Amino acid sequence: MRFVDEAVITVEAGDGGNGVASFRREKFVPFGGPDGGDGGRGGSIFIQADDNAGTLVDYRYTRRFRAERGKNGSGANCAGRGGESVTLFVPIGTTIVDTESGDIIGDLVASGQKVMVATGGDGGLGNTHFKSSTNRSPRKCTHGFKGEFREIRLELKVLADVGLLGMPNAGKSTLIRAVSAAKPKVADYPFTTMIPNLGVVDADSHRSFVMADIPGLIEGAAEGAGLGIRFLKHLARTRILLHIVDVQPIDGSDPAYNAKAITNELAKFSPTLAKLPVVLVLNKLDQLAEDTRDEWCQHILDELQWDGPVFKTSGLLSEGTKPVVYYLMDQIEQQRERELEDPEYAAEVRAFREQLEIETREQTIAAKEAYRLMRKEQREAGLLLDDLDEFEDDEEDDVEVVYVR
Repeated sequence: MRFVDEAVITVEAGDGGNGVASFRREKFVPFGGPDGGDGGRGGSIFIQADDNAGTLVDYRYTRRFRAERGKNGSGANCAGRGGESVTLFVPIGTTIVDTESGDIIGDLVASGQKVMVATGGDGGLGNTHFKSSTNRSPRKCTHGFKGEFREIRLELKVLADVGLLGMPNAGKSTLIRAVSAAKPKVADYPFTTMIPNLGVVDADSHRSFVMADIPGLIEGAAEGAGLGIRFLKHLARTRILLHIVDVQPIDGSDPAYNAKAITNELAKFSPTLAKLPVVLVLNKLDQLAEDTRDEWCQHILDELQWDGPVFKTSGLLSEGTKPVVYYLMDQIEQQRERELEDPEYAAEVRAFREQLEIETREQTIAAKEAYRLMRKEQREAGLLLDDLDEFEDDEEDDVEVVYVR
C-alpha cells in the first residue's frame, strides 16, 4: 500500500470566445450599423478543500484538467456564453505550488477554502466597440484571449496538533492505539508503520486534538537510510513533537544514543522543524524491573542532558498515558488562546510556519532528486534488478488520510 501525498497535474483554463463583425439588417431600417457581440469568457479552474476528500489518488491517474472555452459572440449584440469553470476537490491540508516558479498558489487548511489556479481568458470584442463618428461601418473584431496554463504540484501534509517522533519499534503506534481509536499495525519488527496514521485523542468532553504517527527514523535518514525523510514533512503542521524513546531497545542499543540520533536527523532535515516544542516520553517501562526503572530513566535523562517535559509510559499496558494526554491538551489550548489574544504572537507563529513550509518543501525535493540519482547510479552499475522508484508514480494501491475517532 502506498501513501499518496503528492501529485503533479496540469490545469488549463478555457480560452475566451471570439468577437464577431456583424451589421444590423432589417426591412425599412436603413443604415442599421454594427451589432457584433463580444465573445464569452473562458472557464476558470478552482481547487477547493473538502472534508470528503481523503486522498490525492485521483490526481495520480488523471493529470490534465481543462475548462470550457467561451462561446463566440453573434449578431444583434448577443454576447457569447461564458465557459463552465472546473472545481477540483482535494483533502484539507493540501498546498498548491507552481512547479515552474516554486511559488505557493494556495494553502488549503479549512473545509470549503477555495483558490483559483488558472484564470479563464477574456472574450474578444465585437465590431460594435469600434464604431465612431468617422467609422460608421467597422469590420474589425478581436479574438478571445488564451486561458491560463499551469503545471502545479499538490502537496498533502496531514493536519495534526501532535506529531510522534522516534526510532522504529519505539512504540509510537502502540501509544497512539492506547490514547485514540486509531488502529495502526503493530508488530515486533522495525518499520511496521509504512504510512502516517492519524488519531483523534479525547482528553475530556469537548476537548480533543489530533495526533500523527509517522514512520520511524534511523541514523542517516537525512542521507536516505531506512525510509529516509520522505514523511518528515508531515510534521510541519504540528504544534508539538512527542519524542518516543524505547528505554530497553530489543537490539541492545543505547536509548540515549538513539534519541540523540533522532534529534540530529531532525535538525539536518529542517533547523526550523527542530525548534518545535518537544516532549520526551520514556516508553516501554513494562520491560524494566520496577526497582530499576527510576534509576535507568534518570540515566537516560542525564545522558541526554534533558531539562524539558518528560513522561514515563507503557503504551502496551496504557500506563502513564493519561498525564501525557492532559499535558498536551493544556499546551495546545494555551497556544490557541495566545494566538487569538496576542496579534504579535500570532504573526510570529505565521512567519515560523511559512519558514517551516519553505524548508520542508526544499528539503523534500532535494531528497527526491538525490534518491533518484542514487537509484540511477545503482541501476547503471547493475546493483538493482528492478526499475521501481518509490518516488515515481506506480500502479500500487493508495491509502487515504483518515482522522479516526
